[in-house]
Amino acid sequence: MTSPPGAPGPGGRQQQRPRPKSGRPDGGTTGRRELARHARFAEISPEVGVLDERAMSQALADDPAAFELLAAMTTATDENLRAAAIRLSASIVLERARAGRPSMRGISRLRPVRGASDGDLDIDASVEGVSAARTEARPVAAEDLTTVQWAKAHTAFAVVVDRSGSMSGPRLAAAATVAAACALRAPREHAVLSFAGTVEMIRPLVSEIPPATVAERLLRMRGHGVTRLGAALRAAGDQLAPARARRRVVILLSDCRSTDEDDTLPAARALPELVILAPAGDCEQAAHLAGLAGARWGAIEHPLDAAAVLDQLLETRVTALRMSLDPERAWFLPARRPGPSRAVSSGPSRPAASAAPRRARRAGRA
Repeated sequence: MTSPPGAPGPGGRQQQRPRPKSGRPDGGTTGRRELARHARFAEISPEVGVLDERAMSQALADDPAAFELLAAMTTATDENLRAAAIRLSASIVLERARAGRPSMRGISRLRPVRGASDGDLDIDASVEGVSAARTEARPVAAEDLTTVQWAKAHTAFAVVVDRSGSMSGPRLAAAATVAAACALRAPREHAVLSFAGTVEMIRPLVSEIPPATVAERLLRMRGHGVTRLGAALRAAGDQLAPARARRRVVILLSDCRSTDEDDTLPAARALPELVILAPAGDCEQAAHLAGLAGARWGAIEHPLDAAAVLDQLLETRVTALRMSLDPERAWFLPARRPGPSRAVSSGPSRPAASAAPRRARRAGRA
C-alpha cells in the first residue's frame, strides 16, 4: 500500500492531494527589514550582529508571543545574529522542557529482583539459592534470595522531525522543545531523526550528545526537499528495536503531507506506538493519518507548548491502559489536566467511565 489517501472533504468527497512542497528552503533567510516589522526588534537587535539577551528576556516576560520573533531570527541573514538567536532559543526550549517535566508515572508491574534488601520474598524463586548456601555450608545471604518488587516501566523515544520545504522557525523551535523534553524524560534511550528526501540521524538511541547540542542542530536546520514519510517512520522503528525500555514511542513532528508515493500507512501501523504533533494551521493530513494508523495526534499552536501537548498525549495512553486493566476501578483515576491545545485526539472516542462503583462504595460505607 502506498501513502494514505487524502483526507475527505465536505460531503465525503476526497480532497485533492496538496501541491508538492518546495524543493528549496522555505523563504530562505530573513533580512533585517523583514525582522524589523516586529515592534520590539530595534531594542532586541539595535545593530547588525547584536542580540540583546536582556531585552529579549524582558520582551518574553511582557509577551510570550515574542518568542516567534526569536524563532524568526534563527533564520536571519545576519550570521552573527542568527547564531546568537539559535543559542538563546536552545536555552529557552531546554528551560521550558525542564519546567514542564511530568512525573511520567507509567504502569507499575511486578518484577523479580535478586539480592535486594526490600520487597516480598519469592519463595519458589529463592529455593535454588538457599539450597546452594546449605550445600556450601554457609549462611544464606541476600544474594541467594529473590524478592518481588513493583517497578515502573521506562520509556524510549524516537523523535522524527520533518525538515522538508514546509519547515520554518516556529516549527523548528517546536521540534527542539520536544527533543529536549524527551531527553529529560528518557535520558538513556532517545533518538532524534530528521527527514525530507532522505533520513538523517541527529542523535542515535544511545549517545553522549547533550540535549543542548541536539536543540541547536534542530534550530539550525533549513526546510528543503520532498517528504518521504514512510522511510522516516521505518528508520525510527529500527532505532527503537534494540531499546531496553518496555514502552517505545515514535513522536512525529510533521504536517504529514507526504509528497512521494511511499508506504507511509504500513510503516505507521507497524510501530509499537505513534504520536503525531502537527502545526495548528496545517493538521488535516496528520489527523487523517492518525485515524488510519490508530495513532494519537495533537495540534501545536505555539512552539513552547509542544512539550505540554506531548505530555498530554502520553498520559492519555497511560490512563486508557489503566482503565483497560481494571475498568471497575477506573472511577478513581485522577483526571487528566487539560493541555494548552484543544486539538488533541487519541483515536475513536470512548464513553466516560461510570460513577456507579463509587456510589456503591459510598452507600456501603453509609
